[in-house]
Amino acid sequence: MIERIPDDTDLPELTLRGMLLGAVLTVVFTAANIYLGLKVGLTFASSIPAAVISMAVLRRCRGANILENNMVQTQASAAGTLSAIIFILPGLLMIGHWQGFPFWLTAAVCGVGGLLGVLYTIPLRRVMVVDSPLPYPEGVAAAEILRVGELAREKDNGEAVAQGQAQAREIAFGGLLAALVTLFSGGFRLLAESFTAWIPLGAAAVRLSVGFSLALVGAGYLIGLAAGLAILLGLVLAWGVIVPWLTIQAAPAPDQTLPALAMSLWRQQVRFFGAGTIGVAAIWTLATLARPMWDGIRTALESVHLGNGAGAAPRTERDLSPRAIMAVGLASLLVLLVIFHRFLYAADSGLAPLAYGALVLACVLFAALFGFLIAAAAGYMAGLVGSSSSPISGIGILAVILVSLMLLGFGAAAPQLTGANEGKLAVALALFTTSVVVAIAAISNDNLQDLKTGYLVGATPWRQQVALMIGCVVGALVIPPVLELLYQAYGFAGALPRPGMDPAQALAAPQATLMTAIAMGIFHATLEWKMILGGVALGVVLIVIDRFLRRSGAGSLPVLAVGLGIYLPPTIGMTLVVGALLGHAVERALARRPAAEREEPRRRGVLLASGFIVGESLMGIVLAALIAGTGKEAPLALVGEGFEPVAQWLGLAVLASVCILFYRRIALR
Repeated sequence: MIERIPDDTDLPELTLRGMLLGAVLTVVFTAANIYLGLKVGLTFASSIPAAVISMAVLRRCRGANILENNMVQTQASAAGTLSAIIFILPGLLMIGHWQGFPFWLTAAVCGVGGLLGVLYTIPLRRVMVVDSPLPYPEGVAAAEILRVGELAREKDNGEAVAQGQAQAREIAFGGLLAALVTLFSGGFRLLAESFTAWIPLGAAAVRLSVGFSLALVGAGYLIGLAAGLAILLGLVLAWGVIVPWLTIQAAPAPDQTLPALAMSLWRQQVRFFGAGTIGVAAIWTLATLARPMWDGIRTALESVHLGNGAGAAPRTERDLSPRAIMAVGLASLLVLLVIFHRFLYAADSGLAPLAYGALVLACVLFAALFGFLIAAAAGYMAGLVGSSSSPISGIGILAVILVSLMLLGFGAAAPQLTGANEGKLAVALALFTTSVVVAIAAISNDNLQDLKTGYLVGATPWRQQVALMIGCVVGALVIPPVLELLYQAYGFAGALPRPGMDPAQALAAPQATLMTAIAMGIFHATLEWKMILGGVALGVVLIVIDRFLRRSGAGSLPVLAVGLGIYLPPTIGMTLVVGALLGHAVERALARRPAAEREEPRRRGVLLASGFIVGESLMGIVLAALIAGTGKEAPLALVGEGFEPVAQWLGLAVLASVCILFYRRIALR
């Protein structure tokens, strides 16, 4: 394995050709993510596919190197995260506030939110990336891929070439295996994408589920046993305790099955319980990071005050200077003021000038301050379970609840806001404000993952931060026309019908539907608060338990991971648990070997797990392109829905076989 590029080596990183390639990849991946997210509610991380494509394109260019490839994946990674804005903005069409997506207003929300997300996580780099034990599964995977690609380029070094080829084979094997499983599940539909069994207990039901995503198995392998067991605890609480208890209390509709009732209760109530736990864990995470984060800011400011600037630090420790951060931050806040002014002005709110100005300022401050508070939690979640599994929609839920409550209080002094047209303006403003927070959280999530990759390969942090800002601007310019195109082509479920719209072809936009329902539930006093407060109480109890375990030296209980286990679909959470248990089994087997013989198979395990993530990501892009090109949900399907029971058992057998193969390949070879 090649060593980290040392501080005294200053290779070309942020090059014109790299930025152009990154811009092209950002456009392609942003479009694919928007379509996939609106159709099925899922997006894919684009950093790893971008790294693979960058190495393939630049390998024949003079002077290409690992750091230049890292900058391309950093820039293009904005596509997989900034597109999370689709979890909010379609709601404005669903309530009839917008009739389309105004280009500059939509682009500005995405771009400003992305820029603030980059800025807010810069002070967190040392405490959450350099000095943190968080696994950052996708960041580590991207670094391993970049290292393997660099080894393959060292043609004058026979040993390096042999080592690179061996490691490339490990990634290629994992990638091919994951791509085939994804093709046979998401493409041919011969394998189900998950297995679910319901165990009836009288009037209650317990759900046992596992997904067949090898990318999630790889991510679970990298996150470790403690996080995996915490997610498992959340799953047990949700599906073994809370959901069964609620099904006993509720009565199914005449045509509703017990499993359908349980799923409805989980979506409408239990996910809010998990969101409450995530919220408390996020606040606690921020509290534990406040001191080291402030120390980092103070050190940077002192450096500028003494005239040393960023250049006084080693190359791999140079972030954007505080002056640059302040300049971009202030410019972003000024643009936010203009955005909110235009949004309210176009709505013709009828507010008095003083109330109008106060409302604009309140929304800007909420988006900026809450976005700053949530940046640490979003980055922590990315470090814990990876960007793809990080519940950005959970952050959106917390944000839309808080901003709706703020606007509800504001409406007591300015009834025009909440009283006119059944509070439609207040709902629209809550969604619009939340969209800024979601953009901040998504890019905060991504920036720390990229900075982890950069730290492992020896990149210059400030150049990565500039690259991601460029990616945010490019992605922000792509999102509005793609959203408008998809709305005109298909429409959104729940939105006002447009001329010629076929409801059967409408895109579901599930997260936007949920966020809109929450905001309307608050203003119409129909939201269920017991679940949220119950999750808050659980989070407090778990924090106390975690502190006790840490002080006694008995381990830890990652509270955020427990909340994720409750909030995430069990087909995601349980698959992460499977990967974590697989990693523990491999580690136990390797522990029986002499210490000198453990490192090489551990590295191969990381490479194989990384291959799982790479293969599924690339095949996901291919399938997304086919879906977008044909307009069909399953253009390659070879079987109908009646094959689903068989496909579930086949998928379960394949998952078990892959785990056994992984164990034998790493632990027994």
